[in-house]
Amino acid sequence: MSIPQAKRDFKIAPSILSADFARLGEEVDAVLKAGADFVHFDVMDNHYVPNLTFGPMVCKALRNYGITAPIDVHLMVDPVDDLVKTFADAGATYISFHPDASRHADRTVKLIRDLGCKPGVVLNPAVTLESVKHLLDQVDMLLLMSVNPGFGGQKFIPYTLDKLKEARARLDDAGLEARLEVDGGVSTANIADVARAGADTFVAGSAIFGAQNYESVIKQMRDTLAQL
Repeated sequence: MSIPQAKRDFKIAPSILSADFARLGEEVDAVLKAGADFVHFDVMDNHYVPNLTFGPMVCKALRNYGITAPIDVHLMVDPVDDLVKTFADAGATYISFHPDASRHADRTVKLIRDLGCKPGVVLNPAVTLESVKHLLDQVDMLLLMSVNPGFGGQKFIPYTLDKLKEARARLDDAGLEARLEVDGGVSTANIADVARAGADTFVAGSAIFGAQNYESVIKQMRDTLAQL
């Protein structure tokens, strides 16, 4: 029952973690004009993960700047519920969280949806799909980390491909339409393998923002996906 790659609605989501924050509005505008679909926020609290990034004020600032594309917020924070509310107010589209950072994951999913956003759950590399099996029919995004969270620029963990295949089979067999996103080490070199394993949404930070020509990189990714 697996959906052929050609029929999947592929989305590319550059992570602003790798953008130039001195001119963030221009950077996001440029990457969207270059063909990106989503704007990905890696929100870190120096508690759940060993790094500190940015909060809802940045999300709100981009909306005020005129960014209308979907904003895909990945909360690497503990606890999560208070930031869910503030990011929803700031204009987030998707809000994904790590279930182990919530006292009541089911309640957090419902909170995200009640606030008008699309809920997602995130699994770290060594966390099994079994841990979220009861949530899969309630979410719009399943995000698999292909690096250990906390820093950009890490290498893709190979066993994520097997985990992606398992996730795709579970979603398809249950007839679920949640997006299957991958975050960490995605590049032009491996996006084909990641897509073949089942992903339809690709977070890329340094692979895009670290390039001299955003359009060239995104086009190469899209051309690769179109050949599958």
